[in-house]
Amino acid sequence: MARPHPDVPAACSNCGAPLAAPRPNFCPSCGQETHLRPPRLGEFLQQFGGAYLATEGALWRTLKLLLFKPGELTRQYLAGRRKHYVLPLRLYLTVSLAVLLLLRTVATVNFDAPDAVVLTPVEVRNMQMDLGIGRTGLKDGVFFCTDLPDWLCRRIQRRIDVEPRFFKREVEQLGERFVANLGGAMFMLLPGFALWLQLVYRNRRLRYAEHLVFALHVHAFWFAMLALNLAGLPWISSLAAWAAPVYTLLAMRRVYGGRWGPRLLRAGVVSLLYGLTLALALSGVALVALLF
Repeated sequence: MARPHPDVPAACSNCGAPLAAPRPNFCPSCGQETHLRPPRLGEFLQQFGGAYLATEGALWRTLKLLLFKPGELTRQYLAGRRKHYVLPLRLYLTVSLAVLLLLRTVATVNFDAPDAVVLTPVEVRNMQMDLGIGRTGLKDGVFFCTDLPDWLCRRIQRRIDVEPRFFKREVEQLGERFVANLGGAMFMLLPGFALWLQLVYRNRRLRYAEHLVFALHVHAFWFAMLALNLAGLPWISSLAAWAAPVYTLLAMRRVYGGRWGPRLLRAGVVSLLYGLTLALALSGVALVALLF
């Protein structure tokens, strides 16, 4: 009886099920390929594109629905039609990470420009930062810190109370750290946005997770509009700025229904609460950027 070649596995590498002779192309138990080898670079990229970017056009179909039919993607998901679309969390992560990488690239290019930050002696000696719970900065070259803990004031002082010739680079690094922490802050805002939606739409008797799906889709669109802002063209930036609130109102109409009057009132309440949450989050990001 011939012994199997040592490079030919006698069992499935995935589930351990024995393989008959001659060896099948796929495991009869789990369906994994039995002829395995390390993929070449081209095959690896093809696998990635085929499995994620172009599987039945799922990503492109999802983006088309997200961008041009406000709220329809959420409605399809809540109705149980999910097979042909990218799941909400994956979609949000894909769009937000792509935009944040683009934002970080643009910010890095700007910071690396020779005269990206030009500060006059007066500007170096006088600056103020409002962190929500307190203020800090320089006044006539003297550091001040109010309504903040002493340990925090000392930490901030080490960052900004420096000689003018070092201050430019400190400002550049502050911007880089701010952008680096922005994605985490925005992700933390999602549960808050969904909570405010649940608060104003209590009569719809939807679960919190259903509001969270809507929040993920809306935030994905907002990130797409942020990407348009990075184009640097005023008319595109204006279009993106107007598109965000209009899109959100139309999405609320399609998902939650109701008349325009109550919808505008609910949108106003959500905007106020979300604005306060956003201000606190951005203050936290600025604080982290100052400290670390």
